[in-house]
Amino acid sequence: MANTAAVQPAERPGRVKSFLRLVAIEHSVFALPFAYLSALTAMQVNGGRVRWLDLLLITVAMVGARTFAMAANRILDRRIDARNPRTANRELVTGAVSLRTAWTGAGVALVVFLAAAALLNPLCLALAPLAVVPLVVYPYGKRFTNWPHAILAAAQMVGPVGAWLAVTGTFAGSGPAWLLGAAVGLWIGGFDLIYACQDAEVDRKIGVHSVPARYGLRFALHASTVAHVITFVLFGWFGMLVGFGSLWWIGLALTAAAFGYQHLVVTPTDLSRVNRAFFTANGFVGIALFAFALLDLIVRLGLRA
Repeated sequence: MANTAAVQPAERPGRVKSFLRLVAIEHSVFALPFAYLSALTAMQVNGGRVRWLDLLLITVAMVGARTFAMAANRILDRRIDARNPRTANRELVTGAVSLRTAWTGAGVALVVFLAAAALLNPLCLALAPLAVVPLVVYPYGKRFTNWPHAILAAAQMVGPVGAWLAVTGTFAGSGPAWLLGAAVGLWIGGFDLIYACQDAEVDRKIGVHSVPARYGLRFALHASTVAHVITFVLFGWFGMLVGFGSLWWIGLALTAAAFGYQHLVVTPTDLSRVNRAFFTANGFVGIALFAFALLDLIVRLGLRA
């Protein structure tokens, strides 16, 4: 009996748990801080009081949109993933998640996103389908352009802009949100250039398009550096435009250090620390910059609960 028990296969996780692992739900933390930053800044500009229901709905919308995007990406890329040793263990490839479950999860996430947009205001509901477009186009991008990273940047730009519009319900005065959105888009797009370096050789063999596959690792890493320098400038411009004080600039200085670390540890001859750059540097950028911005909003600009 003991021997029989020892060879019993481990219990497979449930469909919901497997789906959440498929879409890496915990990575939502990277995008949320900048949506919160945009929303709270808009609240400060428009009366200085936190609207908690809006923040809750923004959270639901962001998580719903990101979950849909990740599920769609995994579904549409499942055959490409199967041909790449780095991604061959993803849940749709191994069968840990069925295609039906993935489609169901994507559909539920999309409905949640649209429902949250509808509850926010009419403008958000009207624009929600447009926000979905780059989320769907991005997985196809690697099939027809060497710059799919730019499509990802456009998709990531939507979060801060949408959060601002969720609070104000109008495009009037939304300039700071577009600056912040452009900064976030370039930040993520620039990192995607680094991340894609891992697959450059395989991508060339199987016909997947990317900057590293087409132009080489050195060019891709230089392009990423340029994107992140512009990101830093846009973050600074955003801070000046909305009147942030010294706490914001401290957070921005820490962000610059994180960017520098990211570009130091990943080189054309050593990609072994790409994941460390992703989880450490990018996670730090979002959380640190938001934390210092929130302190500045509370201490200097009078944001009230």
